[in-house]
Amino acid sequence: MGIELVHIGFGNILTMNRVIAISPPNSAPIKRIIQEGRNKGLLIDMTNGRKTKAVIFTDSGHIVLAALAPETITGRLQVGRVSSITRPELSDERVEL
Repeated sequence: MGIELVHIGFGNILTMNRVIAISPPNSAPIKRIIQEGRNKGLLIDMTNGRKTKAVIFTDSGHIVLAALAPETITGRLQVGRVSSITRPELSDERVEL
């Protein structure tokens, strides 16, 4: 499986292979996690000054803030997977004839 890049808004691209979870930022525990990540230097703000609509957790412990909703990001990931299935030239697997 190759690297899956997904556009998360305003010219920002994230590799989804390293993502553990995507969550909305509304709950108090998520807000505390964001603050802890900011204090530890593990917060990456990719909102370009817009309102945070998604919090993305990576396997390296980094926390990424995005201005797109979690549903939009996962939808873009699903579209990318479907296009690589329907268009074999976009998939990682090469067929030898």
